[in-house]
Amino acid sequence: MNEVISWLWLILDAVIDLLSQPFYYIAIVIIALWFRRQGMLERKLMHVRLNAWPLLTTRTVITGVTLGVIVSILYVFLGIQLSIQGVVLIWVTSFVLMLFRVRYLNAVYAISILGLIQWILGFFEQWQPSGFMGSIILQIEQLNIPSLLVLCAVLHLMHAIVIRLQRGQAASPVYFEGKRGKLVGGYQLQYLTPIPLMMLVPAGLGAGADLPWNPVFLQESGTYLLFGLPLLIGFGEMTKTMLPEEKVSLTSKRMLLYGAVLLILGLLSMWWSPATIVAVLIAFLGHEALSWISSYEEENRSPIYVHPKQGLQILAVLPGSPADELGFMPGEVIYKVNGQMVHSEADLHRCLRMNAAFCKLEIRNINGESKFLQRALYEGEHHQLGALLAPDPDTGSAIKESPASIYQIFGMKLQTQRKVNPNEGFADAFQQDS
Repeated sequence: MNEVISWLWLILDAVIDLLSQPFYYIAIVIIALWFRRQGMLERKLMHVRLNAWPLLTTRTVITGVTLGVIVSILYVFLGIQLSIQGVVLIWVTSFVLMLFRVRYLNAVYAISILGLIQWILGFFEQWQPSGFMGSIILQIEQLNIPSLLVLCAVLHLMHAIVIRLQRGQAASPVYFEGKRGKLVGGYQLQYLTPIPLMMLVPAGLGAGADLPWNPVFLQESGTYLLFGLPLLIGFGEMTKTMLPEEKVSLTSKRMLLYGAVLLILGLLSMWWSPATIVAVLIAFLGHEALSWISSYEEENRSPIYVHPKQGLQILAVLPGSPADELGFMPGEVIYKVNGQMVHSEADLHRCLRMNAAFCKLEIRNINGESKFLQRALYEGEHHQLGALLAPDPDTGSAIKESPASIYQIFGMKLQTQRKVNPNEGFADAFQQDS
């Protein structure tokens, strides 16, 4: 009974330690600002917001806490040796990296860079600077890179499963400029998740509690403490050529493969140190490859969110709207409304006004098969039944496909460009909006 009470106190201390660190809150703030910026883009491009940023942020935090509890329980049987100085080192490295790309805020990049620096320092064992630089080098040399890579691998494996289960719930519809200068629809997908972890560390004399097993990563005997470790994992991408569910499914499979390979290499490097540098390079380059492959596919496939010759392509559906109730799906085509074929948004509005109390619809799915729907109309409902359509090919605003920087996220600056009709002045074309 005394051992149970001791461990309950250790858990409470670890939670307090975790909540006292600023890094977890910084990660949540960054994610909240990202979702807020996402909502601003939706309003600017489509004059509507699909999901409120507080809801998306709360959902992401709950997901992260759930993952943190599961991985912490799993990892407590393995152990990890990491001081508060090591946590600061990882987060400072992450902050420096995110100045170049927001996706570099992922902990695996910081750990990979620190692992590479540790490997390089091994060739200069005689170099022992003093002062502040010496303390930083000492902390880097003391990092257990194999165990940290294994931790990242486990987190990515768990995160891949969560992404698959969510099925693109946080996908945000946007407009891009196509190869021929015409606008096409697409989605931005964000997978960043803050994960609070509790790890075992050796305790000093008279502190901590005994373990009935020997953790793999901690060879010392004695008592142990729990230590709070907040991490941020995931990445962002976009798609113009796939349905959100298809993109998420493909991404989760690739992330599972990446996590499995990293896990094997991380475990191998624990028993054979020369494998550490290979694991470090695969951790960094493999994660980059996920983005490279996705971008290559998007560039070499035809976009699907463009209006066909007949009908209007559905880009997204507002939650809780008539279109949602009727079962509209992204990628489907509104073919006829009240018996009339539609070719533009003006046609859609005109046909819906033909009968202000009721509408009959013919929808064609992604396989070209027709389904017939009908529903009563009520005052105050969305003028397009809640269906967000692919953009008009010649007018509207689009976002740049280049990755958003951390300065844009904190400054809430939207990098969009405005497409105009050929009849408008040339000076108005591609006007920058902020």
